[in-house]
Amino acid sequence: MQALFSQLVAGLSLGSVLLLAALGLALTFGQMGVINMAHGEFMMAGAYTAFVAQGLIADAGTSLLLAIPLGFLVGGVMGVVLEATLIRRMYHRPLDTLLVTWGVSLILQQAARDIFGAPNVDVRAPNWLSGSVNIGVTHVPAARLFILVLAVAAVVGLSLLLKMTALGRRIRGVVQNRDLAETVGISTRSTDRLTFFIGSGLAGIAGVALTLLGSTGPTLGTSYIVDAFLVVVAGGIGQIKGAVIAAFGLGLLQATFEYSTTASVAKVMVFVVVVVFLQIRPQGIFSVRTRSLA
Repeated sequence: MQALFSQLVAGLSLGSVLLLAALGLALTFGQMGVINMAHGEFMMAGAYTAFVAQGLIADAGTSLLLAIPLGFLVGGVMGVVLEATLIRRMYHRPLDTLLVTWGVSLILQQAARDIFGAPNVDVRAPNWLSGSVNIGVTHVPAARLFILVLAVAAVVGLSLLLKMTALGRRIRGVVQNRDLAETVGISTRSTDRLTFFIGSGLAGIAGVALTLLGSTGPTLGTSYIVDAFLVVVAGGIGQIKGAVIAAFGLGLLQATFEYSTTASVAKVMVFVVVVVFLQIRPQGIFSVRTRSLA
């Protein structure tokens, strides 16, 4: 019983990682219809930001807390540059954006190799994240618990942004009907740019969090980009609440399957479950309600 409970806790931990990886993707993919294969490299950039911050600040705890906003800024700026130079010319052409951003991801991986070298680098976890927390039935690694708290904070912050601010209202207006939003004076161009900044910045935060789980290398993002897309599609394109449910659901599923199989077999089984689910409900857990007549 204790072993099963430990697997479920591991599933929640994995779900929080998937949620951080997919949250920004759900925002940009949902509003702009852009298949951004470079999203994983924005995560990689956030991870390397934590590495650089630790090289400048000796205290691991201070550097980690500083790396979170810096990772958001670095990922966001990279996203804005990508959107302004390439993606804005390819709206409503998802296959083109897929191919172009895949090429960009390869370029960014090579750039990381040239700057930081081919071997992976490690970011030291602060002392207050090096142990585990006793929750009664089992012990949870403090680093994974921190990632869970960070994921919840990101969801709450993004939800408040979308519901309580003028920018959030503009984003929701553009999602519901882009043409009508333009006729009432909303600049869809600036809204798209800010949306891409926020979504890419969340990828940077995810990268900082991933440094607590393992080493950082040029291909860090490729390990999570497919799972992130699975979360977005299964949850419903553009649906934050759907991404939350799908991320933790897939995390729990994989942990449950791993309890009786291996990690690789469990991943295949999760993929099969998602494919079957999408055959039954192609729109995902939730669907976007729009006012578009197109």
